[in-house]
Amino acid sequence: MHSPLNRFAMFAAAATFVLTTTAACGTAQDGAGGACPDGGVRFGIEPYEDPAKLTPAYRVLADALQRKLDCNVELKVVDDYSGEVLAMRNEQLELAQFGPLGYVFASRKADAEPLVSFADAEGRLTTYTGGIWVPKDSDIQDIEDLRGRTLALGAVGSTSGDALPRYALREAGLAERNVRIDYAGGHPEALLALTNGKVDAAEINSQQLAAAKAEGTFDESRYRRIWESDPIPNDPITVRGSLAPEFKNRVKEALLDLAPADVEKVGQYLDVDPPGPLVEVDEKTYRPLFRLADTLGLSEDDA
Repeated sequence: MHSPLNRFAMFAAAATFVLTTTAACGTAQDGAGGACPDGGVRFGIEPYEDPAKLTPAYRVLADALQRKLDCNVELKVVDDYSGEVLAMRNEQLELAQFGPLGYVFASRKADAEPLVSFADAEGRLTTYTGGIWVPKDSDIQDIEDLRGRTLALGAVGSTSGDALPRYALREAGLAERNVRIDYAGGHPEALLALTNGKVDAAEINSQQLAAAKAEGTFDESRYRRIWESDPIPNDPITVRGSLAPEFKNRVKEALLDLAPADVEKVGQYLDVDPPGPLVEVDEKTYRPLFRLADTLGLSEDDA
């Protein structure tokens, strides 16, 4: 079995973008003095859900940001987690929303700086949890029972769909060779692998669980959760560190000034309901994820 870290590196080398929408507004400049960067603002989104669903939700947010900044905002949904890190490192993105672990790599490899994340109606930073689920009638009762079984994980580089479940296996005394790990390609695909009977267990995080239940594609009564992670701070929206400080400040202010209605559709996929305004975050918010990456031996060289 190839190391997940090696696959992460290979995917990064081959990653490409899927352009989902381009909106025209304002005049592109070089970003100095808070002006728009040359070519506008390219906003990357991680593929944690079907792009056909994410695109219209993020278009609402991107259009609202565009109006605040008076800058052209180009929305991109990337092919995989590692491709987003590579794109920011290569200065192909000005803004990007990363999963918490993706942000760790982007911080170390691409100088990504966290600006804001998603809050509830009371203005509190929201969290989510990773989980491993099995059919209700399965004889698998806990993590240890996964020895020799198949486990669907979402995608290499995902926080709840890769690192945290593998950390749980390690904590339970299971080497990865003791479990047949199947990377399904994303959170929805991992869930489908379980419901279609292709695997014995699958990771389903609380965000995917809420979305699938709302869409009627997952009957929770037919399954059991055998493991749940500690709460994880929600995804940060980050800015490329090499941009002008004045522009970075203006982006942060614009994001913090968005109305709850501007982020509501995105919030539905992040289990933020009802949403509040975005709230400021910084590197300290995600410090536990830096420790997780170090514990698992994930370094920026693997991104």
